[in-house]
Amino acid sequence: MTHIYKYRIDRRTWYWTLLYMVGYIGLGIGLYLLYEGGYFSAWFATSIGALLILMALSIPRKLILTDEKLEIRCLLDMTELPRAEIASVRRLEKEEMRYIFPLFGGCGFFGYYGHFLDLRHFERLTIYASKWRNMIEINTIYEERFWLSCDKAEELISLLSEEPQPQA
Repeated sequence: MTHIYKYRIDRRTWYWTLLYMVGYIGLGIGLYLLYEGGYFSAWFATSIGALLILMALSIPRKLILTDEKLEIRCLLDMTELPRAEIASVRRLEKEEMRYIFPLFGGCGFFGYYGHFLDLRHFERLTIYASKWRNMIEINTIYEERFWLSCDKAEELISLLSEEPQPQA
């Protein structure tokens, strides 16, 4: 049986995205006017353009749960977690999300995704979220941690917690 959970971006994430875009455009215009179109402003525009494209390709789109695996699909990337490798699943409390620092990824630009550092436990974790609500944590048997947002978090937790049915 296949279950599909689509990511929906909340108002806070839209505000952060707008703030990023206005900031980058403002910096680009400021550098263009300050340096009159020199190499520095061209370098900045190219770097920011490439960064925005890379971030946009990593935006999470949906979760697909099958009997064999959980797929986290982004615009370009897909992460697969075989159900046999999932050690535990639990819902996250809001206070647990305070001590997260981005290492490499997007933080508010159309969502929260990439590699982050949990400053409370000093561990690396991977986040695929569109908002900071309804977050769940998945621990694998290889001690990898994944945080996901899902509008139907309780349903996803119960489906991941039950044993997958073998195929006939």
